[in-house]
Amino acid sequence: MTIVPVALGDRSYDVRIEAGLLARTGEALAPFDKGRRWVIVTDENVRPHLATLQAAIGPSEAIILPPGEGTKSWGQLEALLDRLLELGIERSDNVIALGGGVIGDLVGFATSVLKRGCSFVQIPTTLLAQVDSSVGGKTAINTRAGKNLVGAFHQPSLVIIDPSVLDTLPARDLRAGYAEVVKYGLIDDFAFFEWCEANAAALMAGDPAAREYAIAHSVGAKARIVAADERETTGTRALLNLGHTFGHALEAEAGFSDKLLHGEGVAAGMALAFGFSAAKGICPGQDAERVSAHLAAVGLPNGLKAAGISASGARLVEHMLHDKKMSAGTLPFLLARGIGQTYLDKNVDLADVAAFLDAQPR
Repeated sequence: MTIVPVALGDRSYDVRIEAGLLARTGEALAPFDKGRRWVIVTDENVRPHLATLQAAIGPSEAIILPPGEGTKSWGQLEALLDRLLELGIERSDNVIALGGGVIGDLVGFATSVLKRGCSFVQIPTTLLAQVDSSVGGKTAINTRAGKNLVGAFHQPSLVIIDPSVLDTLPARDLRAGYAEVVKYGLIDDFAFFEWCEANAAALMAGDPAAREYAIAHSVGAKARIVAADERETTGTRALLNLGHTFGHALEAEAGFSDKLLHGEGVAAGMALAFGFSAAKGICPGQDAERVSAHLAAVGLPNGLKAAGISASGARLVEHMLHDKKMSAGTLPFLLARGIGQTYLDKNVDLADVAAFLDAQPR
């Protein structure tokens, strides 16, 4: 088993990673067992793993929600809170989030406000959730104004990652999750990007060693960044948003629907961030082309056309104006001086961004 500590003082916790771990979850949860029934929140797509978890932990209640990004909503939040209250959840109880990023985000936010803060455990079942959203304590729901605009920082008590659950993940979702894996190489780890270039095909094909290494390395990178800047106050954690400003605008244009999955939006957003950096003379053109080629090679969108987005630059920039990172009327962008050399730029002219987007193939 690989154990990655997330060092946050009295909010510290471990991320445990091992194939087959889901069936042994009872052992991992023993220190948190209050002698009460566990409450598991999951969605319809994760039912096959629910039975395994319930067999491992004993008596439990299951709350099964609809799948999809639409579940991160006011309505589902209210319904979930009402149900948890009906079940008599206490502040010391741990609610289990079993699912992808949507379930993790929703359960994390619900437990952050329920009785002014209850505990929860993350058991992510998608690659994207395993390497990104389950670690770090960012929780949120979507609103009409945009993605993740209402939420809280609320760290889990424990994260349990079983790479073998990815065997049942649809190929499209696996690819979408890979975007968040390669992101760590693009941020500040050129050697890991090279590893991704050499091993992405094996990871996608189900190679256990490649999957476990990619997950452990990604979680370690995120844990390091979160420990240095838990609430994104120094700018270090902002590096994790590479591709997200562009990507969230694409997702908004797609109506936050299955037309463009979050990881697909991030992939296209990273390609656009490198492309914009190259257009501004900040990043070598060959680096931007290399990133774009790699994303395309693994089947991820690497621009507006591949993402199925035809909106004008002005419209996409309008979506960006709702970004939660807006401060004093300005929007910081994650740009790159090269692969593994991402930095935060607070002086980007949105007119330049719009013009760049208008010049992209559709």
